[in-house]
Amino acid sequence: MKVYTKRGDDGTTGLLYGGRVDKDDLRTEAYGTVDEACSALGLARAALTAEPQWHDEVLRVQRELFVLGAQLATHTDHWDQLSDEVSRVTPGMVDVLEQRIDELTARFPLPREFVVPGQRPPGAAVDLARTIVRRAERTCVAMHRRDLLPDDLLLRYLNRLSDYLFVLARAVEHGEYTRIRSM
Repeated sequence: MKVYTKRGDDGTTGLLYGGRVDKDDLRTEAYGTVDEACSALGLARAALTAEPQWHDEVLRVQRELFVLGAQLATHTDHWDQLSDEVSRVTPGMVDVLEQRIDELTARFPLPREFVVPGQRPPGAAVDLARTIVRRAERTCVAMHRRDLLPDDLLLRYLNRLSDYLFVLARAVEHGEYTRIRSM
């Protein structure tokens, strides 16, 4: 099997379970942005090999991004073919993110001021992923407004995920951070 198929030379790409869309379609933009976030988290994970707790947590999030990406790469007419938490986001996934946010903020209280990313390389990579997830969220909002998403579950997931990545970055940085203003 070759990596290149040449089918995309016309500016279109195939969706899971059939159909083609333009490469600049909102759906393609959304799942491509999710892929970017996953890669940014890969930078964080690569820097966390000596910290298995955070390494494994970042890997867990990366795997969830594949679930989200698969759902976004499938036309809604085919969502009935998707599997919960394998290729379809579930409300339970949102609930787990909320639980993890609460657990991490209990251990690493939220800063009361803006944070300058970059205390440590892996934390900076998680913060980068957070901003990329926010972009994916904005694209999904546009999809939802155009009736390309049947409900708001993916929006809730992305919103919670970006919050989770913020607190995860603070945890990866061991609760230390640089304030926007030095005192």
